[in-house]
Amino acid sequence: MSLDITFLGTGSAYPSPARGASALVLRREGQCWLFDCGEGTQTQLMRSHLRAARITKIFITHLHGDHFFGLPGLLCTLSLQSNPEPSKPPVDIYGPLGLRSFLWRSLELSHSQLLFPYTVHELVPTRDQCPAEEFKDFSGLDGDEAPGRGPPGRVVHLDPGEDSYLLVEDEQLVVRAFRLFHRVPSFGFVLQEKPRPGRLNVQKLKDLG
Repeated sequence: MSLDITFLGTGSAYPSPARGASALVLRREGQCWLFDCGEGTQTQLMRSHLRAARITKIFITHLHGDHFFGLPGLLCTLSLQSNPEPSKPPVDIYGPLGLRSFLWRSLELSHSQLLFPYTVHELVPTRDQCPAEEFKDFSGLDGDEAPGRGPPGRVVHLDPGEDSYLLVEDEQLVVRAFRLFHRVPSFGFVLQEKPRPGRLNVQKLKDLG
């Protein structure tokens, strides 16, 4: 399994002409996984060797604007560059509780219709991830939306035994989210490659004693 990392932005607060806001792409087996999507991310993608159309998963660490304000625009650009494919798998988006409502309302208010499906998997934070006065409960945000209109997706709770959130698992790797302390609830993402059994030439070992 080959992994390749490209930094698209490492700035904070806002993008500058020479430095984008937070965004990083992990390229794996022909797919691109995007971690954070600050303003200007799609411009940085155009300057890179990467193809935005290959983005299949997006992970948002926390809901500060410099980490996710570029997301609605990026999704719209991807839609403009794609053809309707009924069988196309959805783009999976992972992030803190509240991200689903933000995306749905941004696209609804701007009359944006995506030509591909997307799902939003929300991580439910715990109150000890930020100062008590900064914690906001976003669990009721989706209550006034018409059923079935927002994007589908899971609500992921902390697994107390693992002290983490299981997000992705396939034959090669596992992706988990871990709680971080910040001014707003934040998450770090860990990609762990599964052990691969080695191969031994038994006859050669015997010949060597």
